[in-house]
Amino acid sequence: MKTIAEHIKLNKLEHIYLLYGEEAYLRHQYRDKLKQAICPEEDDMNISYFEGKGISAVEVADIAETLPFFSERRLIIIEESGWFKNGSEGFEEKLKQFPDTTYLIFVESEVDKRGRLFKTVKELGYAAEMKTPKDKELLAWIGIQCRQEKKQITEAAAQYLVEQAGINMNLLHMELEKVLSYAIDSDTITLESVQEICSNQAESQIFEMLDAIGNQNREQALKLYHDLLALREPAMRILYLLTRQIHILLQVSEMTRLNLDHGSIASKAGIPPFTVGKYKSQIGHFSYGQLVHMLEACQEVDAGIKRGKYIDTIGVELLIVEFSTKKE
Repeated sequence: MKTIAEHIKLNKLEHIYLLYGEEAYLRHQYRDKLKQAICPEEDDMNISYFEGKGISAVEVADIAETLPFFSERRLIIIEESGWFKNGSEGFEEKLKQFPDTTYLIFVESEVDKRGRLFKTVKELGYAAEMKTPKDKELLAWIGIQCRQEKKQITEAAAQYLVEQAGINMNLLHMELEKVLSYAIDSDTITLESVQEICSNQAESQIFEMLDAIGNQNREQALKLYHDLLALREPAMRILYLLTRQIHILLQVSEMTRLNLDHGSIASKAGIPPFTVGKYKSQIGHFSYGQLVHMLEACQEVDAGIKRGKYIDTIGVELLIVEFSTKKE
């Protein structure tokens, strides 16, 4: 990522970039930065965008071989093509023939580093893996974002934001935007202000949602979901909290089976001791197999949203409908 920033700063851009890896926020952020650097003006005549499976390599090559229209550069952005895992109809050979006026940006969540296209891109351009930053890096990122808005944030407030959003940078970005918009009249963002804005209401409603799901009360489960959306909770954060809650239930279920005491369960599951009883009560709604299935389904929908298979709000809603529908 530092290398791409240096390329942009010095205006020494590669003709081919591959942005890949688990962190969707960074993939899209650097896609947009490169797009702005390559074609600073809004230039619909010289920017082509392809997304999803079934992209025609022949069509892309035809565009790539066309000289730009009243401009120095032509840019092609290709997202989630699957070419880096499933093959690209020999597109790696075509890459070597494109004119110097053509620039390509590939954005992929998954790649096979052994594949011919990946190796060709590394040879001809630059491939950058977008990994989720460590907590220390996330805290530094929050500080930078706040300073750009001419605000300071206390270390405790930044740490709380990271804890609330988990390791998903899209969620963290949305939570930070919420904090910045509410703190527009304040120079410093404190822990108290962040707690007020990013309250634990979501976690409480997720707990209630699982109770409704366990009771096969689809109407109530969906109402709680829509209430959270109305409170400006991002669908991806709701999914993260739902996944986390199910994972905790699985841990508590297994440790209860092993006859561990409340203190040990709380310590190992990372929950307050006084909540163990509530979790044990909720376990009664589900079998261990159901919880495993629900956890896997959450992970599949999360991956599907990141790959563009679902719209986030719809993907999570379908999940809740599935969980709360009585099985015949």
